[in-house]
Amino acid sequence: MSWKEKLIIALDVSDAKQALGIVDMLGDYAGVFKVGFELFVSAGPKVVEEIHKKDKKVFLDLKFHDIPNTVSKAAVAAARLGVYMFNVHTSGGLEMMKRCRDSVAELCLKENIQKPKIIGVTALTSLDNEILKNELCIQHSLKTHVKHLASLALKSGLDGVVASPHEISMIKQHCGKEFLVVIPGIRPSWVPPDDQRRTATPKEALRSGADYIVMGRGILKQEDPIKALELISLEILTA
Repeated sequence: MSWKEKLIIALDVSDAKQALGIVDMLGDYAGVFKVGFELFVSAGPKVVEEIHKKDKKVFLDLKFHDIPNTVSKAAVAAARLGVYMFNVHTSGGLEMMKRCRDSVAELCLKENIQKPKIIGVTALTSLDNEILKNELCIQHSLKTHVKHLASLALKSGLDGVVASPHEISMIKQHCGKEFLVVIPGIRPSWVPPDDQRRTATPKEALRSGADYIVMGRGILKQEDPIKALELISLEILTA
C-alpha cells in the first residue's frame, strides 16, 4: 500500500461546496476522505455521492453507538451509500458489532455491493487515564481498556479499530498484523496538539504499524495546505 493510500484527509467543515473544493485541491495526495458528524449533518448523504463522483473513497466517521437493531440498520444504509469504510463504537458491545457485521455482509452478498471495512472505535484520543478513572469510573488503565475493546472488535469479526498512536503496537501484537488500525490524532511535527491528548506525527504512527492515518486540521488550517501535504509526504516517506 502506497503512502497516499494510507492517508485519510478529514473534511472537518460544514459546507458541502467547501468540502468538495478540498477534495479537488488535495485529491492528488489522498484517495480517501473522511466525512464526519459536522459535514454529514450539514450536507447529508449527497456529499458522499459527490465525493464518489470524483473517484475518491469515503470513510464515514459517524461512530454508530446504539442498540444492535438500530446500529445494524444504520450500517446497512452506510453500505448502500458505497462508503469504503465506516465505524461503530466498540463500547456498544459484542452483539451490536456482530449484528452490524452480519447485516452488512448479508446485504453486500444479496445486492452485489462491495463490502465496506467496518472499524471499531476504542477510546477517543481526547481521553486520558484521569478522565477514564474519575469521569467514566473505569478503574483499569487506558491501555488495558483499549486492548479489551480491540479484542471485542476482533471477536465480533470487525476489520479493525480506531485507536491512538500510543496503542498501535499493542493492538497489532494482540490482534494480529492483518487487523487494521486507523489512527486519528496525527499532527505534523511543526503543528501543536489541541483537544486530542494522545497524538503522534505521521512518521511515528506509520513506524509503529498504523494502516491508515487521519489528518485534518494539521493540513487544512495551514496557510498553504498543498505545501503542508508535500512536507508531510516527505515525513511519511522517511517512515
